[in-house]
Amino acid sequence: MRIGLFTDSYPPYINGVSTSVAMLKKALEHQGHTVYVVTVSSHALKFEYDEKERILKIPGIPVGIYDYRLSRIYPISMINKMKNWKLDVIHSHTEFGIGILARLFAKQFNLPLVHTYHTLYEDYTHYITHGYFDKSSKKIVEYLTKFYCDKTAHELIVPTNKIYKLFKEKYEFTKNIHIIPTGIEVERFFVENVDKKDAELLKKKLNIKRKDFVILFVGRLAEEKNVEFLIKAEKKLLEQNKNIRLLIVGDGPDKQKYEELSKTLDLGDRVIFNGKAAWEEIPIYYHVADLFATASTSETQGLTVIEAMASGTTPLCIRDESFVGTVTDELNGRIFDTEKEYIDEVLELVNDNNLRARFNQQARIQAEHCSSKAYATRVSEVYERAIKDKEAEYRFGIISKIIKKVKGE
Repeated sequence: MRIGLFTDSYPPYINGVSTSVAMLKKALEHQGHTVYVVTVSSHALKFEYDEKERILKIPGIPVGIYDYRLSRIYPISMINKMKNWKLDVIHSHTEFGIGILARLFAKQFNLPLVHTYHTLYEDYTHYITHGYFDKSSKKIVEYLTKFYCDKTAHELIVPTNKIYKLFKEKYEFTKNIHIIPTGIEVERFFVENVDKKDAELLKKKLNIKRKDFVILFVGRLAEEKNVEFLIKAEKKLLEQNKNIRLLIVGDGPDKQKYEELSKTLDLGDRVIFNGKAAWEEIPIYYHVADLFATASTSETQGLTVIEAMASGTTPLCIRDESFVGTVTDELNGRIFDTEKEYIDEVLELVNDNNLRARFNQQARIQAEHCSSKAYATRVSEVYERAIKDKEAEYRFGIISKIIKKVKGE
């Protein structure tokens, strides 16, 4: 198949969607498909095309949310370039910006459109409204999401049952929904593929001692990720065990706020703010950790949890449907509801190496089911279905026109 992936996020920009799309392109190409990417450029005036990698970057402008950019213009020369690709199917990964281009292009050239819903936009409206008109802004987001996904996409892909329920129960979605957890290149995180020397060097750089028990968080430092929960809980954990440390890897709009909170709580070097880490170095961080923790309920899936599990690092997650199916309580990790449960479970895992070792082993086994190869195979099956349905729709349209013409005569 000749496939077009349309996305607002793509490397070198790093986030879950960017990583997912880049991984999907690579996995689909390994299966023999020809894959093109349409994304946003950091340039505001000109578009760029990498012939070898088949990546088209459209002029983009900042929107004021992290480093996100929205496409600005669609020149005719760019449209002609895309037309020459002779795509069989379009797969969009965003509802806005490049997603609008995907919808317009699919309609103009009568192509099937598959869409993956990655982001719970209702959890991000505060960045635009700053607390004002919050209810009405969420209604607008709901309307736009329903319009894009139901009215224009032929097939919809969601990563978890949590998002499936959102579309079926709240949005009353009427078309096909395929639950396909996003895969990752799990092999990158396997212990046998990470140099122990690199892990030791990182520990030395971060001043992590042999006696320290390291809780790791990887992600964007923003309100919806609930990092504040982990920092406040760290204060109480230290009252029980002085050797517990919280390592926070990532950046975001609330980084300074969290650093100030850490100072206010007098946590000192017990909380380490590492900042952003290079893509190729991320696996090393999981291998300096004893435990991975998240209190975020804004995830559509939680790829960092899968990364931790692939590394053989026990995940400790707040109870949320985005983690159900990946983390099984008491089998490959732990689920908590309250701060007290979180603290109790951390302390138990600190003191029980055998329990943690068992969770680590089972976590690795579960992560192996989330490979990029398995993900690409299931997604390509959705493409084939979309193409067949589009062909049937086209034939039906022709027959309808013939019938109308005969009746008219």
